Amino acid sequence: MQETAQQYIQRILGHVDGQDAIKVQRATGAKLKKMTQGLTPRELKWKPEPGKWSIAEIVAHLADVEIVASWRMRSVLGANGTAIQAFDQDAWASVFQYSKRDVGQSLEVFRVLRENNLAMLKALPRESWDNYGMHAERGKETIAHLARMFAGHDTNHILQVEGIATQLKSARPKTARKKKRG
Repeated sequence: MQETAQQYIQRILGHVDGQDAIKVQRATGAKLKKMTQGLTPRELKWKPEPGKWSIAEIVAHLADVEIVASWRMRSVLGANGTAIQAFDQDAWASVFQYSKRDVGQSLEVFRVLRENNLAMLKALPRESWDNYGMHAERGKETIAHLARMFAGHDTNHILQVEGIATQLKSARPKTARKKKRG
């Protein structure tokens, strides 16, 4: 059963309850880099089950979502009350061939875009955080809300990557695990 827009918002924001959205976003790139180190290209492209994304696909998605974040926030800041278009993440994954993307390149794109977005947010006057757009599916979203949503979205995918990495590491033969340690 597909979740509603409200259920999605609650789930994503639930990942960052009580946390500083900017600090969460600032830490994401380093966490992803650390979790992907030591994994082979084959492991990075391994899917935990049919219909689920691999680590490579998740990281490619995060890089593309950072483009979305850049555009949405700048659109809202440039024209308070503007329409915010939704996008089909599965269509993007297919069209932009997430399964063939290089994780290192996706991480670098993510890092550069994220640094740029965080610098923009840091420079915003306090009153600009109340600027809003009207999301086609989720309704009114302020800059403050968008920052929390992107932080929660990060956390959601970090948890997925952690789960996949754990599955991969536990599936390795013991001799391969010993070689990695020593």
